[in-house]
Amino acid sequence: MDQNVKGLAERLLQTGYDDLPEREQRILRRIAKRVAITENVNERFREELSLGQRLADKVAAFGGSWTFISLFMVILLAWVALNSWVLAANKVIDPYPFVFLNLILSMLAAIQAPVIMMSQNRQTAKDRLVASHDYEVNLKAELEIMSLHEKLDDLRQHQLETILRQQTEQITDLRNLVRRLDGPTRD
Repeated sequence: MDQNVKGLAERLLQTGYDDLPEREQRILRRIAKRVAITENVNERFREELSLGQRLADKVAAFGGSWTFISLFMVILLAWVALNSWVLAANKVIDPYPFVFLNLILSMLAAIQAPVIMMSQNRQTAKDRLVASHDYEVNLKAELEIMSLHEKLDDLRQHQLETILRQQTEQITDLRNLVRRLDGPTRD
């Protein structure tokens, strides 16, 4: 393992590299290599979906839309109106209280509910993936910021040492100048 990565881990995280979880080790390796960690999680997640999962997501998206609610309301009203009109003519297709309609609605709910739940479960898994990725990006950013602070502190320390050294040299030069100036007047 690269000593630079191990030193970075010990310096920034105050722990040994081998004691870190794999994902934090991966982040440190990417920092050391100066490689970006960001990625489009939505694309990666979408590529891994099967045909059935994509279909379930589309059904859930349509089932939770105003288009579906409006269309379903029109169909229900049409069914009730048609059966009420036919009922008045004594040609009963689905007599009140519309048993066949209740059967269709129950079957629709029995199919639609699991499909929506599958879609929600995938969304939850996607949210976990996004949260994990966000953690990695945030950790890398935090470690990079800590590294920059260290570099700035080192630069500031170097500048202070340089200023102190220059001041010491200037004080020495001033003392020598004062000695030279005071020297001839005392003779």
